[in-house]
Amino acid sequence: MSLYENFSCNIRKKIKERDELEFIIKDLRTQNPEIKIVTTNGAFDLLHPGHIRSLADASSYGDKLIVGINSDSSVKQYKTDLRPILSQEYRSIMLASISFVDYVTIFYEKKSLKFLESIRPDFHIKSKEGYDGSDGTMVEKYGGKIILVDDLEGISTSLIIESIIEKYSKTPPLKIF
Repeated sequence: MSLYENFSCNIRKKIKERDELEFIIKDLRTQNPEIKIVTTNGAFDLLHPGHIRSLADASSYGDKLIVGINSDSSVKQYKTDLRPILSQEYRSIMLASISFVDYVTIFYEKKSLKFLESIRPDFHIKSKEGYDGSDGTMVEKYGGKIILVDDLEGISTSLIIESIIEKYSKTPPLKIF
């Protein structure tokens, strides 16, 4: 049994393979040429308020928000072999559970360029932190616009991990009942 089968149809139907999502987007644009498609992407490991704020802001730029998440293997390529903490399945389920996220797809490349080329968003929302410009070039190639946003200060997955290590390295192991 797949992990996804443990969750409601409303959550599962938001998680799509890239080729299926391309077809859905094409159909949406045919039905409504004025529709605005928004994308954002990232690891979204240990979902936190900074992620939620960023996703909520992203959703305000258009009609449909599509979130691309890095696969487990691609997170390891740009973070560390110890990441992600949560599997791509868990991360996609959490994102699909958010009401203002319309679709979630997993991409397997280190960078989001193929994801962006397949979706061709009207707006792509990206954190200013570590931005190298390649996403913007791809989005603009198809007439879209890149929107750079500030991260929520004082919170990140890395800071959460550091806090857990600091707190629990000083105490005896927790009892499990």
